Amino acid sequence: MSEQIKADQTPSNQNQSEKPIPTAVVAADLPPRSKPSIYPAPFAVLMQGREKRVLGDVFGLVNFGVNLTRLQPGALSALRHAHSRQDEFIYILQGQPTLLTDEGETLLTPGMCAGFKHGTGNGHQLHNRSDTEVVYLEVGDRSAGDAVTYPDDDLRADFVDGSWRFAHKDGQPY
Repeated sequence: MSEQIKADQTPSNQNQSEKPIPTAVVAADLPPRSKPSIYPAPFAVLMQGREKRVLGDVFGLVNFGVNLTRLQPGALSALRHAHSRQDEFIYILQGQPTLLTDEGETLLTPGMCAGFKHGTGNGHQLHNRSDTEVVYLEVGDRSAGDAVTYPDDDLRADFVDGSWRFAHKDGQPY
């Protein structure tokens, strides 16, 4: 980090009307994401019990995102999905979620991690089947032109101009 950023915590490419970029934060003190899910109906309701704190954006990161995610008992991380261009990585901090992939189910415990290479078509999802909260870090890159397939649902997503566009598998929009 440059001395100028340390001194005023504002990088030279940051608009002066934006908030200063902090040097460090307590992740759990950040507010949860204001919109619990970007999925269209009827899928958004399936994300009840999931809470994300967006960490990477606080620091102005643009090449990858980082979230501190909490899953209440019974909650899902996402619909089971696979990315065409974006890699993903998770690291379990607390609890015991079940990882569902094409290979089957794997019980994860604190200290375990998993990575999901883009382009494999291998769908992945975490499900908290326990009676205690799960907390994990998720990291994903923000490669342009990404597309997401959902093997268990009539849904697809395309990353276009910095936002996700959802459609049925036949291409009709939600």
